[in-house]
Amino acid sequence: MSMFQTVRTARLFEQIVEQIEESIREGRMKPGDQLPSERELAQQFGVSRTAVREAVKTLSEKGLVESSSGRGTFVTSARSESMRHSLDRLVNSGEPQNAAYVSELREILEPEFTALAAARIEEQQLAMMREAIDVMDRNMQNPEAYIEADLDFHLALAEAAANPLILSLLDSIVGVLRVQRLGVFAITGGPQRGQMHHKLILKAIEQRNPTKARKAMRAHMQQIHDDSAAAKPAGSKSRTRRSS
Repeated sequence: MSMFQTVRTARLFEQIVEQIEESIREGRMKPGDQLPSERELAQQFGVSRTAVREAVKTLSEKGLVESSSGRGTFVTSARSESMRHSLDRLVNSGEPQNAAYVSELREILEPEFTALAAARIEEQQLAMMREAIDVMDRNMQNPEAYIEADLDFHLALAEAAANPLILSLLDSIVGVLRVQRLGVFAITGGPQRGQMHHKLILKAIEQRNPTKARKAMRAHMQQIHDDSAAAKPAGSKSRTRRSS
């Protein structure tokens, strides 16, 4: 029997954080206890792995859990700690230009780690990408489900690159990515265009072709850039992307 309840809210990760915090406060989870795996937690809570990762990152920032590469995530003491990562502070500061900064970071980073993923991906991450695309296909009218699957698709690519710093960067900006995707989803044809690019990226990854994967992700970043610009209210200012 699962110790957690399925969550149903727009900010899923906050509800996951609350349930795990309550388990720690009430002593059901003690210092040294290991949390279930990401996949197990996603199944228990009924959410995407992206929401689980966001919740674990928040718990880590509060000093309640600590992740160890190759071992898992463990409960620490209940003492709160200050936020430790300057990138997190920047992204979550609420400054309006942060979305533009995140877009620039993605345009630099994602094509390259997608090329790495094409060379390094394992079957587990390929299965995760295929599952995410299937969920998106079935939820073209459901922004919450589509966006969570979209985030999981990009998470699988970051995992496949086999570089923990890339995963840390993606975890730090996932909140901004969710807001950005909501805007793109509202644009007529936005989800369909995004899905077309996802399938081209997957095809290049399945072919283990780094050059094609990099090119496909660059095209996807351009599509996101264009749709995000179209989603902004009239009169809003945005940073101009230089042509390459």
